[in-house]
Amino acid sequence: MLLWQAYGYAQSGPQPPCGKEPVPPYPGLDDSAIVKSWSKSDFGRDWKPPACTRWVALGFTTLVTTVARFRDISEAKGLLRHIGAISELAGMRYWSTTHKQWQTLIVEASALTGLQPGQRRKDFTPDEMKEGTVLYFEQVDNLSGKGIYRMHIAVASADRIVFDVENVSTMRYLFIPFLHPGEMQSIVFLDRESENVWRYYSIVRTGKTVNWLIAGNESSAINRAAAFYRWLVGIPTGQEPPAAR
Repeated sequence: MLLWQAYGYAQSGPQPPCGKEPVPPYPGLDDSAIVKSWSKSDFGRDWKPPACTRWVALGFTTLVTTVARFRDISEAKGLLRHIGAISELAGMRYWSTTHKQWQTLIVEASALTGLQPGQRRKDFTPDEMKEGTVLYFEQVDNLSGKGIYRMHIAVASADRIVFDVENVSTMRYLFIPFLHPGEMQSIVFLDRESENVWRYYSIVRTGKTVNWLIAGNESSAINRAAAFYRWLVGIPTGQEPPAAR
């Protein structure tokens, strides 16, 4: 994984693959993913997200993009199966820049039958993950504990998958609220490049009014984003080197 902070990209801002050339651009197929943290000083307090994210709120506290090419022979249905395998998120690891060691990021995860907590079910199947579908899941991570998330399948075709996730419950650290509903958002674009090659572009952001507990820790946000990318494409999440030390 590489942290690439090119000056030109900072000036233009992140651009997902929505009818325009992506920023940052995709790396080579055999190159590491580009994982980049953006600064509020690059855009001002009221940065406007690209229209295709469908995010309404302006600004951010943390903003991280991950851009990569990867090989996959399982077709779109196989990728959807993996995205829907919520229980397999458990055990995901990341490099803690605070503790200077690999730690478990997601302790427990489960698909839910609906918005209510505790109503667990089996993982989502590709047939359930049709375009426009909204699904809910619950996970316990090492920072915010247990939370409920909404996953929206925006596109699900043979050559393109787009899905976005946001928290629907208040996230707390030591009982202190630090993320209110909708303040943790992510979106992933998966585009087929050729028969066995896909392109990956993701944006993860926290809202501009989030608690100071997570403000200013860009390295942690980078490593968390990198961990999800690794999990999705089949790279061991605890593999050296981490995206940021």
